[in-house]
Amino acid sequence: MFQTVEMPIWALVLILLFAGVAALDKVMLPSVRWYFRRRMERVVTKLNERLERPIQPFKLARRHDMIQRLIYDPKVAEAIVKHAKTEGVPENVAFEQARRYAREIVPSFSASAYFGIAIRVARWFSRMLYRVRLGHFDETAIKEIDPDATVVFVMNHRSNMDYVLVTYLAAERSALSYAVGEWAQVWPLQGLIRAMGAYFIRRKSRDTLYRRVLSRYVQLATQNGVAQAVFPEGGLSLNGKIHPPKLGLLSYIVSDFVPGKGRDVVFVPVAINYDRVLEDRILLEAAAEGTRKFKFNILKMLGFVGRQIRFKLTGRYHRFGYAAVSFGNPLSLSSFLKDGNHTTEKVGEELMNRIKEVLPVLPVPLVATVLQNARGPLSEANIEHAVSELIDRLSDHGAYIHLPRDSKEYAAEVGLRMLKLRNMVTETEGNFSVNPHEAPAIAFYAASISHLIDAPAA
Repeated sequence: MFQTVEMPIWALVLILLFAGVAALDKVMLPSVRWYFRRRMERVVTKLNERLERPIQPFKLARRHDMIQRLIYDPKVAEAIVKHAKTEGVPENVAFEQARRYAREIVPSFSASAYFGIAIRVARWFSRMLYRVRLGHFDETAIKEIDPDATVVFVMNHRSNMDYVLVTYLAAERSALSYAVGEWAQVWPLQGLIRAMGAYFIRRKSRDTLYRRVLSRYVQLATQNGVAQAVFPEGGLSLNGKIHPPKLGLLSYIVSDFVPGKGRDVVFVPVAINYDRVLEDRILLEAAAEGTRKFKFNILKMLGFVGRQIRFKLTGRYHRFGYAAVSFGNPLSLSSFLKDGNHTTEKVGEELMNRIKEVLPVLPVPLVATVLQNARGPLSEANIEHAVSELIDRLSDHGAYIHLPRDSKEYAAEVGLRMLKLRNMVTETEGNFSVNPHEAPAIAFYAASISHLIDAPAA
């Protein structure tokens, strides 16, 4: 029993290594996890005291537990059996495929990352790039939403800045859960986006099993009161217009909703507009090619940020004009369905109409509209006069118009200055006209408010 045993040094090192890993896994890590879990619970308790919409326990559950709950859901289990029969594969193979889908979709929300880092970065980034303005906002209607209802923000999709801007403006109300496309599944964005509570979706997937796993996650989050933000258009607008809704995520929510049973679902329409869309060149190229194949390039993004920092340090930096967000009249799903609107199409159509009604009108779209419709070059005075008439016309339609310094003339000046800085207009003897090479860009910005110009007077 007390005899000396000889062994190679490598074997001793290996044994000690395994012993250390076992001790770490069984003794130390559970204590560390418990400590951080308790600390997170205290942070969340303090956050929920000031948030209008407290963070729900479902959102705070461990990612592993959420994945297990999702893949063992009865409806997912039924889809697994059906998929196995359809594809002629064993059920355990179909089950593992569903597990992979669940791991891809389910987020890993961190309250510290969201409120400690993301909100601050969103605020700083938004203010650095734009003069941020809150447009139409009926505070009374928002506060009258049932505290137990699940709130879903439904937004038009102008730019990837939409995520940042709305996260910043909704910081005092709740933590939003976004649906993010495949473009963001790159390092280091992937982990950060999951920590912010967002979930990834394959927008063009036709895999029935994948769609069932995704729909059940959205339905479970909705049933458990998780505040969400969705883009019904399904992608960025390539021509600047607001497009009809693609009803994927909306259909998951509406199809699972039973009036009078469980929580109500309240949709809040959100309309966003910019004087400059960061990706406008990429979107215009995609529109010209007739394709939506554009990928996120982190090197280009870092290069863009680097240039702006250099401009800031050298005193040549100019913000990209105004960015405005309006909140439309909330739509209670239970009330809407009682009125006989029993299809997802009617829900989507009503929400997009409400978004269009409150879309903010900004200086660049105003001047772009005037220049696009001009029969020839215009002087600055003529542009100011035409912009003033257009503002009066839009006001008659009930549109929300942001007037810098409450001046129509200054709004025209700001819009023209932005277009001049980007060489979208040419100047000849004091008269301005659209740069022929930039005509698609002018049309892109004018299109953002074209539905308001064509609308009947209020």
